[in-house]
Amino acid sequence: MREQLQEHLAKRVEQCISSPRNSVHYCPKIEQKKEGLSRRSGEIVKARASGKIIDIGQKDQETQTVHYNVHFKYLIKHKELIFMEEEIEKRIAEFYKGVLVEDKETNPFEQVSKKDFPIEKAEEDLRISYQYDRLKAVQYAEKWWNSYNPAYKTFEVDCTNYISQCLHVGEAPMRGYPNRGKGWWMQSNNWSYSWSVAHAFRLHLPQSSIGLRAKEVSSPEELLLGDVICYDFQGDGRFDHTTIVTAKDADNMPLVNAHTYNSRMRYWDYTNSTAYTPNIKYKFLTIVDDR
Repeated sequence: MREQLQEHLAKRVEQCISSPRNSVHYCPKIEQKKEGLSRRSGEIVKARASGKIIDIGQKDQETQTVHYNVHFKYLIKHKELIFMEEEIEKRIAEFYKGVLVEDKETNPFEQVSKKDFPIEKAEEDLRISYQYDRLKAVQYAEKWWNSYNPAYKTFEVDCTNYISQCLHVGEAPMRGYPNRGKGWWMQSNNWSYSWSVAHAFRLHLPQSSIGLRAKEVSSPEELLLGDVICYDFQGDGRFDHTTIVTAKDADNMPLVNAHTYNSRMRYWDYTNSTAYTPNIKYKFLTIVDDR
């Protein structure tokens, strides 16, 4: 079983830097990544991957399911710029009579709640001054992109919680405790909707007039390091995911870090994500402070 997974993974790595030769191991996601890079005059120079089995289950007497994670590292050349992109894939493989018959990436965003979270508007007469430290926010995003700070609660869908931690370390002030529908905060093993829920976060930042706040810009290249992007994968008005800008490519387009599907220096548009649909919508939010 492990040997078959290792062989399968080796073929996927080979596909990153060459044309696919074996249809059994063909990965559309890798081809989408390569095509996207090609359109931007970029390429994968080198790729590495390591796998870790998380759980082995018995579906029936002859079928086993294996949950495993893959840590991909892509050395990418984009025009004159060279950088390392990393991501963690969460996958499920199925073996029938000991033979690998199916392998697919899971999509955690399917679990995102569609319930409404009431968000209260800020009091206009209150003022909380702060200056956002973008460098600290990015440094934190880099340190914790593939691990979890024990000082904060961890969520199964952790993307917005991770982004909130980055902003807080960047000196953005919490406010609103203990009202979960008010402000932006995590305290005493409790938290506001806007801290941990992508849709509530997306609603809170541009309408907040005190403390942490942001303004929407029209294009990704307007974003600065430490700014955030919100994603509505289905285009249904409910935002599912949040990322933070940690670098720019040679065209001044954002590269982002994220949790849930842990990744760093990923191209911002997520077109090669299992969650991507042609109806995707984005919100580009630049943090506003008192400078």
